[in-house]
Amino acid sequence: MIDQSKPDHIQAHIQVIDRAAALLDAIARYSEPVSLKILAAETGLHASTAHRILASLIQNRFVEKDAVGRYRLGLRLLQLGVRLHANVDVRAIARPVMESLRDRLGETVNLTIREGDAVVYIEKATPNRMIHVQQLVGSRAPLHVTAVGKLMLGAAGEEAIRAYAARTNLPAYTRNSVSTLPRLLAECRESLEQGYALDNEEAELDVGCIGVLLYDSTGNVSAGLSVSAPIERRRLEWTADLIEAAERLSAQLGHQPPRPQTQPA
Repeated sequence: MIDQSKPDHIQAHIQVIDRAAALLDAIARYSEPVSLKILAAETGLHASTAHRILASLIQNRFVEKDAVGRYRLGLRLLQLGVRLHANVDVRAIARPVMESLRDRLGETVNLTIREGDAVVYIEKATPNRMIHVQQLVGSRAPLHVTAVGKLMLGAAGEEAIRAYAARTNLPAYTRNSVSTLPRLLAECRESLEQGYALDNEEAELDVGCIGVLLYDSTGNVSAGLSVSAPIERRRLEWTADLIEAAERLSAQLGHQPPRPQTQPA
């Protein structure tokens, strides 16, 4: 509903902001760069209008354009997204712990945040060995095919999982991908209960991951921590190290786990 009490030039500026937000939301729903045609259709904007707003978002580094003219979220959004309460930079806190885990396990350790329907890799610690899993900082992956993503979905609750499945249709990326709602519900629930999740070659064949969540001072999920390895090298005994690291980082972010209730004498 348009507020007629505001001058026309203010209404126009507000409309541009609304349209820019709609375009950012549309881009965030895709794990891969998306075309102008799709963005215009999703937002209901004329292609020329969407193109003009996207050009301004690119200039301000909120959006990036790839070599074939498709759009993805920009690094400035990534930089803003990793700032938590009280301007705490989760990357700076996590990096020493990630490097320690990498040295102990000999595999790649990743830090991710949720952005729309995807996880975004915001930091990594890679081992000094010839063959290792390589994740690019700034790259994205759908929630349902990643270990951390399944935990994030589980933490959001069943209704949110159903809505995610309806939006995305759970596309399969490998023969092992979770692609049905009942299986996704079961895996998210089980992962959240046990405190860690697995990616069993679901995003990429021959790659396995173990993921855990980091929590902030409000008890909300702030990020995800995972170790990725060639599937034949992945070991479930790493889970204890990963959970311990996540608890330590969550404490540094101000999280206080609920105290166990004592039984009356």
